[in-house]
Formats: sequence, C-alpha cells, structure tokens
Amino acid sequence: MSIITYLKNRLVPKPKIIVICGPTATGKTSLSIEIAKKYKGEVISADSRQVYIGLDIGSAKVTHEEMQGIPHYMIDVTNPQDVFSVQEYVMLARKKITEILARKKIPIICGGTGMYIDALIYNQSFPNVPANNELRNKLSKLNTEELFLQLQSKDPLRAQNIDHKNPVRLIRALEIIESLGKVPRQKQSKKYNVLFIGLDIPKKQHNKIIEKRIIERLENDNMLKEAEGLYAQGVSYTRMEELGLEYRYMAYYLQKKVSYSEMIQQLTTKTIQFAKRQRTWFKKNKNIHWFNPYNDTQEIESTIRKFIK
Repeated sequence: MSIITYLKNRLVPKPKIIVICGPTATGKTSLSIEIAKKYKGEVISADSRQVYIGLDIGSAKVTHEEMQGIPHYMIDVTNPQDVFSVQEYVMLARKKITEILARKKIPIICGGTGMYIDALIYNQSFPNVPANNELRNKLSKLNTEELFLQLQSKDPLRAQNIDHKNPVRLIRALEIIESLGKVPRQKQSKKYNVLFIGLDIPKKQHNKIIEKRIIERLENDNMLKEAEGLYAQGVSYTRMEELGLEYRYMAYYLQKKVSYSEMIQQLTTKTIQFAKRQRTWFKKNKNIHWFNPYNDTQEIESTIRKFIK
C-alpha cells in the first residue's frame, strides 16, 4: 500500500450507513422507517425474496402506506421466474447507497438476508465460476436431500448457512465447489462506517409471533390468493418451492400434497427453524448491537443518536 493510499484511508472518513438486521418477524421494517423519519434516511431492503415482483404478502413486503413517504429500494426489481444473484443485488444496492449519500441522506439497510448484508457491507469478491451445464444436468436429477448431503460432505461450513430445500442454491454451491474446491468466504475491510442494529425476541415469544403472523396472513391477508395469482401468471409450483418458506408450502397445499392444517404446521416449524439459522448467521458478527424491539427502544434511540452525531 502506498503512503498516499494509507493517508487517504486514515484521513478520509468512510460514509455512515445503518444496518438493521435479525431474524424474521422482529420489527425491522417499522424500526427502519422510524429511524429514516427522524434522521433523514432512505431504506434499502436486504431481503432475498422482496426483490421479486408479486411476492408481497408472503415476503412481508412493506406496503406503500407503511412506508410513510420514506423512499424504499431493492424491492420489486425482477420477475419471480428469474433467479436473482447476490452479485446483482450488491451492484444495484451499492448504486442506491451512492445516490442516497449524494442527497446528504443516510442509507438504512434493512432485512434478514445475512448473505446480502455481508456482501454489500464488505469488500467481497465473488467467485467467477461460469455455468457448468453438464454438472447442472447431472445434479438436477437428484432431490434436495441428496444435494444437501453432497454439500455437507464437501463444504460443511457452507451447508450450515444455505437453504437446504432450495435446489438452485444447492446446485450453484456444488458447481462452485467443483471448480474451486469450496465456496470462498472472503471478508475484507468494510466499505462504510456501519452501525449494526440487531433485533431479536426471546424464543418462546418469537415463536408465538411467527405462528400468529402466518395464520393472519393466510386468513386475513389472502396470502393463498397471492400464490394462486403467481401460478396463473406463469410462476410454476417448482419455482415457488425454490422461493422458499411461505411459497414452498403454499405450493405444496395448492398441489394437494398437504392439507391446510399441515401447511400451517409445517410452515410454522420451518419458519422457526429459518429464524434459528438467521440468528446463527448474525451472531457471527460481533459488531452487531442487539436489542429487544419491545423493551429497548430508548437504548436503540441512544445508540443511533450517538452514531449519527
């Protein structure tokens, strides 16, 4: 490193951004809007399903009314039939961060997709591995359990943090491993001066919130009608299963593979397990300040105020 680069890194302050992260159903969206209103912020979603058009109720996508006039980005950027990569997310989200900073506003990254957040915040290089169609055809003949077992044996660390029911991600991980030996995990210096706010709730209370939210969205918010509409628009049941959680189990129900009560039971169980995986991912980041959104409102406010000023 040259002396000029060293001095530049030391003397030029990195732009400030706020990250609000944590497991699903912990109040991240409402907090991000509250912070944005108080501190002239704009929100960038870090949710791997909210990027898809039409995945609204199932992904708990913020509504226009809920935004309260706060600009939101990285929502509805691609069609659900398409596969949206982490690389694409980072490219578009960093552009939005630059635009927000140019307006003298604070970017607020909000979401529960840890891979998106880490890739966005850190100077990560992505594996430049082209598609291996021969390998993909071979792996596509295996079910998700067989694919996951292969990944566990070849790269146990990657297996800990992957959706083991998502064949697209499993096949891509195995494709990278075939080329590079493992899925690379590269973290360098942060591109920004970041305040990480993590939200979490005691597990028993959180599990009840998850179950209640699933039932409400099915019974009051017409989540099943959303899934039926997606299918009518050309999103196959196979693709819905790849999109995970709500869409996977609604696809099972619409194909009569499970009953209504089984759908709720399985979806609740899998969502609780998903929240556990999210905790595992985020707990690795020792820079996160953890709060209970119901009990620690003053502490959250104080932490953010000190960071901003």
